[in-house]
Amino acid sequence: MDVIDYYKVLGLQATASPDDIKKAYRKLARKLHPDVNPNDKAAQVKFQAINEANEVLSDPEKRNKYDKYGKDWQHAQAFEKAATTNAQNNSGQQFYDGADSEDFSSFFSSMFGSNAGKRQSQFRGQDYNASLKLSLREAAETHQQTITVNSKNIRITIPAGVEDGQVIKLKGYGSPGTNGGPAGNLYITFNIAPDTQFKRLGNDLYATTEIDLYTAVLGGEILQATLTGQVKMKVQAETQNATKIRLKGKGFPVYKQDAAFGDLFVTYQVKIPTNLSSKQKELFTKLSQLSS
Repeated sequence: MDVIDYYKVLGLQATASPDDIKKAYRKLARKLHPDVNPNDKAAQVKFQAINEANEVLSDPEKRNKYDKYGKDWQHAQAFEKAATTNAQNNSGQQFYDGADSEDFSSFFSSMFGSNAGKRQSQFRGQDYNASLKLSLREAAETHQQTITVNSKNIRITIPAGVEDGQVIKLKGYGSPGTNGGPAGNLYITFNIAPDTQFKRLGNDLYATTEIDLYTAVLGGEILQATLTGQVKMKVQAETQNATKIRLKGKGFPVYKQDAAFGDLFVTYQVKIPTNLSSKQKELFTKLSQLSS
């Protein structure tokens, strides 16, 4: 069986940082997701491979074992225990540290018998992949939803602040393992629909709000919509068109950080009055003459 190089699967070097691994995985997940490639079996196989690679490399303990033991990283504890026992029982023999080994499976078999190799194919079942569509407002609130995977209903809690394209893992919700092996995992990709009122960039929100000419010139108060309701805003006199105002803490909730929010940036769009009456035109004419 060919050895899978998890670093190569993600297009990384073995010296990659945790942030490099996270970015590479998210980029490939968006590209290879089954929803984007519904009839591409090769893409689906690659998608499963990057999920497996990310599961190992994003976990410091698993990554350390993988870097040391390669494809047999899941047997790290057994290797070390067996090697220690072997060294103690055979003090006259050279201690086995695996440094020059090309096949840990052979060593594992020699320690535990010929059936050890068979146990390697019994670890866990196949991973499942699913997608879940959310509105921007749904993604802004921690809530529960029920999804159906292989005719099985699974109730999950979605934390506030999930991103479009973000993938979460539900351990053990994949297909059952064989011969007593653990079940695979379920990977859920969130697809967040664009919102008509707010644009999200990271944890910040952006909105455009119309104000009338008179409020822009003289100043006043307006009601500004946010994700949690309307708030009063003071408009300064002589506000120019395209002026941008920041409402601190009125943006999107930060993922898995209680009471942490981004900001809301509001851009004013000054609305020029239309269908003016003759009296209004006369007043604007006088105003223009005064200004000049």
